[in-house]
Amino acid sequence: MDVRPLTALDAPAMRYINEQGLPGTGRVSVEEMADLLTLCELALGVYREERLLGFVLCLLPQTRYGSLNYAWFNQRYDAFLYVDRIAVASDQRNNQIGSNLYHLVIAHANSLNLPVTAEVSSNPPNPGSMRFHARHQFIKTGEIDHGDSSVTMMIRPMDAGGFDSIHRD
Repeated sequence: MDVRPLTALDAPAMRYINEQGLPGTGRVSVEEMADLLTLCELALGVYREERLLGFVLCLLPQTRYGSLNYAWFNQRYDAFLYVDRIAVASDQRNNQIGSNLYHLVIAHANSLNLPVTAEVSSNPPNPGSMRFHARHQFIKTGEIDHGDSSVTMMIRPMDAGGFDSIHRD
């Protein structure tokens, strides 16, 4: 398996994998996926023989991204690396692809001296994602009720301190 940066040419395959993760990943078009890539600080895909098996998309604060969940973190934190989505093809799950991607995300965040933020669907519940984020040392920092759905807001503090200095009270 190879890990490499994603490009707009990957957007159709990304959307296909993203659709397999609904409702936890949130529906996007190929065009929206390609646009989202232009906002990313980190956009990595795992490939085997040119087939995309999984991917992760991460943003820094204060981009034009219109996600309400992303806005929640922007309102509360000055600095973070936001995991907008991590998705693995359904036939590739439980092969450590997501964990390997998260190790790269965490290493990148540590190099920038930033915590990692993400959200997990709580309605409908996503217990697998909650366990996955707990294994990667994320803790609950809030919750958003969107009416027909809700999400648990999560943060993984930096490995080398400094977390308190970036939180807005």
